[in-house]
Amino acid sequence: MSDASLCFRTAVELAGMIRNKQVSAREVMEAHLEQIGRVNPKVNAIVTMDAEQALEQAAAADEAAARGELGGILHGLPMGVKDLRPTKGMRTTYGSPLFKDHVPDSDAIIVERERAAGAIIVGKTNTPEFGVGAQTFNEVFGATRNPYDLQKTCGGSSGGSAVALACGMLPLADGSDTGGSLRNPAAFCNVVGFRTSPGRVPVWPSSLGWWSISVQGPMARTVADAALFLAAIAGPDARAPISIEEPGARFLEPLERNFKGVRIAWSRNLGLLPVESEVAAVCEAKREVLEGLGCVVEDGEPDMHDTNEIFQVLRAWRFALEHGERLEQHRARLKDTIIWNTEKGLALDGPTVARAEADRTALYHRVREFLETYEYLVLPVNPVAPFPVEQPYVTEISGTKMETYIDWLMFCYAITITGLPAISVPCGFTPEGLPVGLQIVGRHNRDFEVLQLAHAFEQATGGWQRRPAIAE
Repeated sequence: MSDASLCFRTAVELAGMIRNKQVSAREVMEAHLEQIGRVNPKVNAIVTMDAEQALEQAAAADEAAARGELGGILHGLPMGVKDLRPTKGMRTTYGSPLFKDHVPDSDAIIVERERAAGAIIVGKTNTPEFGVGAQTFNEVFGATRNPYDLQKTCGGSSGGSAVALACGMLPLADGSDTGGSLRNPAAFCNVVGFRTSPGRVPVWPSSLGWWSISVQGPMARTVADAALFLAAIAGPDARAPISIEEPGARFLEPLERNFKGVRIAWSRNLGLLPVESEVAAVCEAKREVLEGLGCVVEDGEPDMHDTNEIFQVLRAWRFALEHGERLEQHRARLKDTIIWNTEKGLALDGPTVARAEADRTALYHRVREFLETYEYLVLPVNPVAPFPVEQPYVTEISGTKMETYIDWLMFCYAITITGLPAISVPCGFTPEGLPVGLQIVGRHNRDFEVLQLAHAFEQATGGWQRRPAIAE
């Protein structure tokens, strides 16, 4: 079996092959390390590595398997961790010069669970400074490039994870999502990114234990792989007070389902932003796929008119807490968007934050009532295709000016503030060969049902199988 063949096997396949001793964990690791060595210099997705330790752990995994001791459902699988998550003994920079030599002495919960499931941490994946912005670049490591066009961005902030997956450098990688950081890079790189329900994957360490805007979740090349990964990292933890009690084993159940008669609301833009014609065309062409699955697809969307104000206020409030002291002490070493957003947060007053929370609650109920009629809401992930890597963010869409650096992400963060689970699944490519993602949104805490529809769509389209030429 060739190294390239191993690198583009799905995580489900690789896990089964290791478990059945068709291939060793060391062979799998060696194949992926070779792919990293060949492709990563072109895309800059994996920024910190310990290849020697990864090989030692792979050998130990094989020895354990020989004794009949399988470490878990991800036994022997190479894993990438976003460089915002603390990893014990492995450099974690948060994409910031302030932490360029930082080595944590403990793991985040998600990393603990990845290790407990038998995954082997190969390295850290690139992210923008403190995960701010949907374009992956920072002063520590530079920019991560889109493997389908090296002159374009891969999105962000989980951009390094998305690119590593697309290039066959890793079978699984984790990510996080506030305004779209799991979904946006997945859409730009033709992979899967799942924004899970708040609390589905417990978050720790965190200064805001009850914060539901930011979540962590799986990234993979297929929906089944994302489900396998989620099974390993989901489930309650006392350190995360909003964690959901349902165990992760739920996501090991079969994803197949009959969708005959299931009602779907199809939205072109949520009534919020224009969409580039090439992106709109790709998405519209796939509407018939859902209909072919038996779904009843109707035009429709809930009233989300105050999305932008709600999200901007709550995001800025979090920035004030997270970066206020840092701004005072290290202003010259922070990028401009962090400074702007933090200052906006510091200028907020109590009534403004309270009103945003009340408006968010009202919006949630409007969407909840809308989804009593429809089981799913489907829309584009992004209104634009990948743009030049030198461009920090989108400033205009089809003649409409974006007022801030995050406005163009509104299709994602509109869903964020509802707290609903949402996945980005490969939808197709523009005439220029750039990936487009479709966003599938489910009802409250119905993460498994979101995976089911995404899986059915993926199986019907097969677009995930198209690889970037540089990875071959």
